[in-house]
Amino acid sequence: MKSGCISAYPPTVQNMSDKTHFGYKQVEVEKKEGLVADVFDSVASKYDLMNDVMSFGIHRIWKRIAIRHTGLKKGQRALDVAGGTGDLTIEMSKLVGPDGEVVISDINAAMLEQGRRRLIDKGIAGNVKFVEANAEDLPFEDNSFDCITIAFGLRNVTNQDRALASMHRVLKPGGRLLVLEFSKPVMPGLEKVYDFYSFNIMPLMGKIIARDEDSYRYLAESIRMHPDQATLKQMMQDAGFERCTYHNMTGGIVALHKGFKL
Repeated sequence: MKSGCISAYPPTVQNMSDKTHFGYKQVEVEKKEGLVADVFDSVASKYDLMNDVMSFGIHRIWKRIAIRHTGLKKGQRALDVAGGTGDLTIEMSKLVGPDGEVVISDINAAMLEQGRRRLIDKGIAGNVKFVEANAEDLPFEDNSFDCITIAFGLRNVTNQDRALASMHRVLKPGGRLLVLEFSKPVMPGLEKVYDFYSFNIMPLMGKIIARDEDSYRYLAESIRMHPDQATLKQMMQDAGFERCTYHNMTGGIVALHKGFKL
């Protein structure tokens, strides 16, 4: 791939039932999970540092806004899907209190272990449960959680429709799903600047800080392949969620989607 400012939308690739995208590459469906796992195995130890560096700390504001929309109360139960190192889990554990519970799930054992160590170091473990699980097939009973969050994880899921349906199944009636994810810039002129940063600066940071340029180039590509705001809203509705809305942040670079199970 040539360096420089490139289109946010790669050439359309013919859809094949046994193929999916890994960044801009087309790969066999059964291989994507392993490829994504390799990425996060590689970046796990530097994940939090890179989040701060790449977003200039703004990711903390995005997550703080998401937490305000959880509606969680003392004694309730929440699920943080693809919770990684536990940013949202930490805050939700405070909201539900000692009589509540937060389950943090992630398909990647290395990321989950980073989250476990971090929460233990912070003294936050009493009301948190760690579960290694695939978002497409969550190992929980129906109607189990008052709130489900997934922050910057949905775009890495092979079958996003299946994951949304799985989250809908385990959410309690009256509960809500929050999807915090990179999206499509809507501010005039922002797209070209964002492209240049994503495909030139981000991989360079990955090379210098995490010693992994390729993984951060994949992350940039995965953002471009993720559905836009309106498409993801429709996907949530198709999965059974109602009263679906989204809120753009930082000019649409990130969007917070919300839907309810009624």
